[in-house]
Amino acid sequence: MYALVEFMGKQYKAEKGALLKVEKIDAEPGASINIDKVLLVSGDAVKIGSPYVQGAKVSATVESHGKDAKIIVFKYKPKKDYRRKQGHRQQYSIIKIADISA
Repeated sequence: MYALVEFMGKQYKAEKGALLKVEKIDAEPGASINIDKVLLVSGDAVKIGSPYVQGAKVSATVESHGKDAKIIVFKYKPKKDYRRKQGHRQQYSIIKIADISA
């Protein structure tokens, strides 16, 4: 059984026991969160929402927080002596899917 959920503006495939890497959540590790925006639930029968499945919910727990690898943002304009170099590390949270109820 799996569900497609919308969380913080992005869509994820959630299966029971799976770990999802999402954008940083303001919650301590070990805290539980509920996701109500469920787009699709696949089980014995597939339930498709329009846009969301009524009464469906995915519960998860926050496992940890971290930072991704650094990316380099480099801008330049040829022949104009314009160069800008900037680095960025995106913060993320790892959540573990505990239960899918439809």
